[in-house]
Amino acid sequence: MGKRFFDFFLALLLLICCSGLIVIIWILAAIETKSSGIFLQKRIGQYGKPFTIIKFKTMRLVSVSGTRSEVVIPTIAAFFRKYKLDELPQLLNILFGQMSFVGPRPDIPGYYDKLVGDERKILELKPGLTSEASIKYSNEEEILKNIPNPEKFNNEVIFPDKIKMNLHYYYNRSFMGDLKVILNTLLRFC
Repeated sequence: MGKRFFDFFLALLLLICCSGLIVIIWILAAIETKSSGIFLQKRIGQYGKPFTIIKFKTMRLVSVSGTRSEVVIPTIAAFFRKYKLDELPQLLNILFGQMSFVGPRPDIPGYYDKLVGDERKILELKPGLTSEASIKYSNEEEILKNIPNPEKFNNEVIFPDKIKMNLHYYYNRSFMGDLKVILNTLLRFC
């Protein structure tokens, strides 16, 4: 109950204090991606229930030839991604009770919802805006970009390590531990 109160109060406070910045980022994301500027995606939440995550859109499809398109990340959008500013709308997910500030990052279907045995305990946690695993793999895109088979590397190396770290969090979570993760996140991205 205390964690939910903390999450709700801090999310509301940040939404109010950062509302001007959020509107500016939203406008820039819309201009750069030639879209609404909002990205919605189904993710796996607490107890394996799907929810819609809210982010600022940072990619757009560009036609390369008559039949082929490629994903482009515009300059300002790349800055948003690097400093995780594209994730500010997830404060709404926290406010709505779908996420917490600290917990396993919500993944797309096919990962956490497929866990078995003791690993399924991770699904008892609310997904988080940050975690020790998300700090460790904050440059995951860069890591995978240089790997010959990125999906295999993710499935065999990165994802199992995230499971291990998230299970450690499950068994050792505390309010002070959450504050430490939040502080480490701020130090990593600021």
